[in-house]
Amino acid sequence: MGRLIKYLLYIVILAAIGLVIYAYVGPWFGADFDAPTAEVRKPVVLNAD
Repeated sequence: MGRLIKYLLYIVILAAIGLVIYAYVGPWFGADFDAPTAEVRKPVVLNAD
């Protein structure tokens, strides 16, 4: 059981390292992490009785 937990811990650590590497290297391969920057205007109707 201890060996299983140790392997799961190794997999979680490798996944975290892979995610950090992907976050830094991803834009070079075409991954776009920027939020869309478009102004949105919607009318608001208030029911003031």
